[in-house]
Amino acid sequence: MALSFIIATACIASCLSFFVKKKMDTLGMIAMIASLGELTATVIASAAVVKNGSYASAVYFSIDSLGAILLILVAVIGFIVSWYSAGYLKAEVAKKIIGFRRVRQYFILLHLFLFAMFFAIITPNPIMMWIAIEATTLSTAFLISFYNKPSAMEAAWKYLIINSVGLLLGFFGTLLFLYPALQAGQEGLITWQSIRANVSGFDPFVVKIAFIFILIGYGTKMGLVPMHTWLPDAHSKAPVPISGLLSGVLLNIAFFAILRFKTVVDLAVGRQFSQELLIFFGIISILVSAFIIFVQKNYKRLLAYSSIEHMGVMALGFGFGGIGASAALLHMIYHSLAKSLLFLSSGNIFLKYSSTKIIRIKGVMSVLPFTGVSFIIGFLAITGVPPFGIFITEFTILSAGIQNHPVVTTMALFGLTLVFIGFFKHTVAMIFGENETGMQRGEAGPWTMAPVVILAVMLTITSIYVPSFIALLINAASLAY
Repeated sequence: MALSFIIATACIASCLSFFVKKKMDTLGMIAMIASLGELTATVIASAAVVKNGSYASAVYFSIDSLGAILLILVAVIGFIVSWYSAGYLKAEVAKKIIGFRRVRQYFILLHLFLFAMFFAIITPNPIMMWIAIEATTLSTAFLISFYNKPSAMEAAWKYLIINSVGLLLGFFGTLLFLYPALQAGQEGLITWQSIRANVSGFDPFVVKIAFIFILIGYGTKMGLVPMHTWLPDAHSKAPVPISGLLSGVLLNIAFFAILRFKTVVDLAVGRQFSQELLIFFGIISILVSAFIIFVQKNYKRLLAYSSIEHMGVMALGFGFGGIGASAALLHMIYHSLAKSLLFLSSGNIFLKYSSTKIIRIKGVMSVLPFTGVSFIIGFLAITGVPPFGIFITEFTILSAGIQNHPVVTTMALFGLTLVFIGFFKHTVAMIFGENETGMQRGEAGPWTMAPVVILAVMLTITSIYVPSFIALLINAASLAY
């Protein structure tokens, strides 16, 4: 019942938000209660996976170890973002940037966005997963154009067109994977388990072509280079809480889809084919984003390109295989927490400075001391500085590849070093620069501060100690994927 409850809660919350009239606090309360309920149900379902290896709710919903990890990330970040959104949007209303009607639209779409991501994870059918991921495109397109500015509208259309074309290619690849199960005369819902059961009916050449379509299609949504062109524009124009969900969670959902198909490919033609493709796209994603980060002038776009880099690191981990895959899954968790922390901290900066240009942001530590500290923590974590967990995961991934792929590993190390230098340069300029405007000191309020504190604490604690149930889920998922 837990998985069905998650889906029903998101739908009900969206409907209730539609009927709210002129009460912003009510919208925020609905979002927090709904996301807390989803988080509670996620904990129940994940505990069952740890105990039994999988969990099914009704006939049409189920999760395994990898699904449980993704479900936890969506539920945790969804709860934090829902909490932060209430305070952030209230501040924007006070500044007369938006009105109540926009706030209501935001929360309706937020719940639909979470619904689509939850559904993509828990459905056992590849077609339904594709529909759910396409639904995330539709719901977030309206959120990207939330402020109705020409640049935001352009980013939304770019996001919609590029992702729709990419997912169309992914759909074609999906149909190629379904053919053997259909040919075998299977009745009822085709699941991942039934596809793997019919893997002997695959033509190896068709499998390779199908996976290339899958990797390009879902890789577009994941933000892998060169299919990444929509991502910096979309993430920089969306409301800050939504940017946190896009970078912290949605990109992982697309990678989740690729990994689902990877298990079928590995059974049909061996691991080498999928691993080589992941290594190729992983390394070019790291290098391209590293050079752009170094010369970036907009801090939200800086964080967006950082997401592309980390998607490349995860792809590299699964490409190297073995302990690299385990490290990539842990890296996924750390990246979600650190990137959400950075985006929410940047939201506080934007509320104060009303600009996303790095050159206009000076003296954050003196103007917003709390936000300055949280941004520094996020910067240290996301660039892999000890003792934060990303240092361990990146070191482990590079160790997994150094023997068989020394050139790629060396290139990756160079890219990661360049990312640190670029991030360091921009962060120092923003946080410790001289406050030349005479801006008054003060944070936006507790509703925008408390969620950031929780994220910073979670990131710090999990970097030092990984909870045993998370470790068990990672171990089980890395063996299967």
